Amino acid sequence: MSASPSSSAQQARRAIGRRLRDILRDSGITARALAHAAGWDESKCSRLINGRTLPSDDDIRVWCRICNAENEIPDLIAATRDADSMYVEWRRLQRSGMRRLQETRVSLYEETRLFRFYCSQFMPWPLQTPGYMRAVLSAFADFHDAPRDIDEAIAARSARSRLLYEGDHRFAMVMEESVLHDRIADDDVMAGQLGQLLEGMSLPSVSLGIIPSGTRRKLWTMETFSIYDDKRVFVELLSAGVTVTQPREIALYLKGFSELAGQAVYGNKARSLITAAIGALS
Repeated sequence: MSASPSSSAQQARRAIGRRLRDILRDSGITARALAHAAGWDESKCSRLINGRTLPSDDDIRVWCRICNAENEIPDLIAATRDADSMYVEWRRLQRSGMRRLQETRVSLYEETRLFRFYCSQFMPWPLQTPGYMRAVLSAFADFHDAPRDIDEAIAARSARSRLLYEGDHRFAMVMEESVLHDRIADDDVMAGQLGQLLEGMSLPSVSLGIIPSGTRRKLWTMETFSIYDDKRVFVELLSAGVTVTQPREIALYLKGFSELAGQAVYGNKARSLITAAIGALS
């Protein structure tokens, strides 16, 4: 896997910095002269050119105006906004509420034909019950001090599960066995959630594999991630959600998912693991 799941965002920042540097060079203006004309500290130009800081929309307009490259403004603003969305802290995503967080990628979900989920912490969201969702979202809100519009967030997340039954969407899910035993909620909720996994396995659109504890690993346990067709990866970190769009990195996650899926058991063996987890609840 990639050394850092945020490297796509870092590369995007650097690419924007290189474009700003090229515009500056083409203009024949020095960074010092640009900073003086813009009323900036000279160090700001260095931070922007080296990708340490993303430019604001106003920064781009000022830079391009001074460099007589105003035709570059729309593309640069669009690229900056895209880069800004690649690595986003949860607290920033939550500003408009938990419900909004659940709705941010609905169009992506609707367009995706093949979903791949690797779950090392929670059940895959298409198969989560409302009770399990409540436990997860409540714990998340408590930890990150997020808005507590839990009911609205559950409704929004539940609505996404219709994709299991609509259209030609397919879902390949791989879980660590430990997820079955993590007591995210009380025993009744966990029993219902585990039962939902058993039901979900019977759907023609779903493939569910479980990596048994104690399996000799070719690939280690890692952060939860999901792949949308072969175009985008979303990685869930403690502090942030990371969107990966670089083809080279996507290829690594596809390879990683394939290897993890190869370590999982399916069918009756997976059902036995789920049934054993239900039996362990008492």
